[in-house]
Amino acid sequence: MNPMEKGGWTPLPHSSEDLVRAKAVPDTPQTRAPTYRLAWDDEDFMTRRELRAVRLQLELLKPEMTLAERGIRSTVILFGGARIPEPGGQAWAAKDETQKRNLEKNSKYYDEARKFARLCSQQSALSYHREYVVVTGGGPGVMEAGNRGAADVGAPSIGLNIVLPHEQAPNVYVTPELCFNFHYFAVRKMHFVMRAKAVAVFPGGFGTMDELFETLTLIQTGRMERVPIILFGKEFWERAIDLDYLAEQGTISPGDQDIIDFVETADEAWDIVKRFYSL
Repeated sequence: MNPMEKGGWTPLPHSSEDLVRAKAVPDTPQTRAPTYRLAWDDEDFMTRRELRAVRLQLELLKPEMTLAERGIRSTVILFGGARIPEPGGQAWAAKDETQKRNLEKNSKYYDEARKFARLCSQQSALSYHREYVVVTGGGPGVMEAGNRGAADVGAPSIGLNIVLPHEQAPNVYVTPELCFNFHYFAVRKMHFVMRAKAVAVFPGGFGTMDELFETLTLIQTGRMERVPIILFGKEFWERAIDLDYLAEQGTISPGDQDIIDFVETADEAWDIVKRFYSL
């Protein structure tokens, strides 16, 4: 890289240049020693426990810089179950007939997530895909539907994947250059909400609940601006979480339930977003 590029003039060599030079040194016992490696090119060093603070910073910086360079200013989050199949697809995660029946019943939300992502992406096109860009966790199920809906209309979409114990890969509909991988759940959740203009939540399990309540807590405590929080499937959510009961118990304030809107369809959800932002 020319040292004149990015950041102005410097008479010093760029790190990428020294990386090439460091790999071209003669092979000797000294140059083979781990201590001789450039610190930031040494995986053994970078993965030490003492370097956790540096790794946290890097996971914050890498997606932030990429999205900023792309000009992405705002997003719409789609949270929801990885186990929900496409209508007509196999309920691969079902452990018994009851789960199979319910997952297949909830497969309608795959289609609604896909349609909602299309509506968001059509709005996004008006800003050359800088606003209302769809972001998901990058996995299967509802996440796949979200990225797929954006792809349906030729729009980019973001996938925030995370390293899990079982082998997995991002869904094929995530825009490759906007597909990120994380080690830290906490930093990944920061990237979800940092640009969010709306949050759509579909039936899901522990991960979906975690992401939903993280967002609700930020809004309730005033640490995040009020944005539409839209839950698809009132019947599911009213059985999964009883917010009225929490209000009766005094563990949340009366009216905290109003942070949430319930819908059944993508059109209802998009109408909420349109009204909120006067689109």
